[in-house]
Amino acid sequence: MTVLDHNTSASPTLSSIPRYSVAARLLHWIVAALVLATWPLGLMIGFTKKEVTLDFYLVHESLGFLVLWVMLLRVGAKLTSKAPQHDGPRIEQIAAHSVHGLLYLFLIIMPVSGFLATNAHGFPLKWFGLVEVWSPIGKTPDIAWTLSGIHAWSAWILLGLFALHIGAVLMHHVIKRDTTLYRIL
Repeated sequence: MTVLDHNTSASPTLSSIPRYSVAARLLHWIVAALVLATWPLGLMIGFTKKEVTLDFYLVHESLGFLVLWVMLLRVGAKLTSKAPQHDGPRIEQIAAHSVHGLLYLFLIIMPVSGFLATNAHGFPLKWFGLVEVWSPIGKTPDIAWTLSGIHAWSAWILLGLFALHIGAVLMHHVIKRDTTLYRIL
C-alpha cells in the first residue's frame, strides 16, 4: 500500500490509487447504509410499544430482504470484476480475505434466516407493505425458533465482524496512513 504523506506534494491522488469497480464501491456503501439502518431497528423491536412493534418489524424485515438482494448483486460484481491488489503483509491479506468472506457469508445468512424465520412463525413478508413475497416454507412452528436463533446469532456475529472491519479501516487510515480506504471510496 502506498503510504500517505500529507506534508508533501508527492501524495497520491484518488485517481492514481487502484480502486474497486464503481459497481463494487456503490454496492458496498449501499449495503453498509442498509445494515446500519436494519441492525438497530431489529434490536429496538424488543423495546417498542406493542402498537408500533409491527411497523418497526415491517421496516426491519423489508430492509433486511433488500440487503439480501443487494448482497447477491455484490457477489455478482465480485465474481465479474477484479479487486485491486493488496500489497501488505501476508497475514493482513489472510485476515482481510477471511473477514470479508465471513461478512459476505453472514450478510446472506442473516437476511435468509430472518426471512425464513418470519415465514415459519406464520408471518409472510409484505415488502414495505406493498408487495407480498412468496413464502417458501409457510408456517412451520417446529423450525421457527431455530431459524430465529440463527438470525439472532448471525446479527451478533455480523456486529463483531463489522467491528473488526472498522478496526482494520482505522488501523490502515489513521495509524499506517496508507491508501487502503481509498480503494473503496
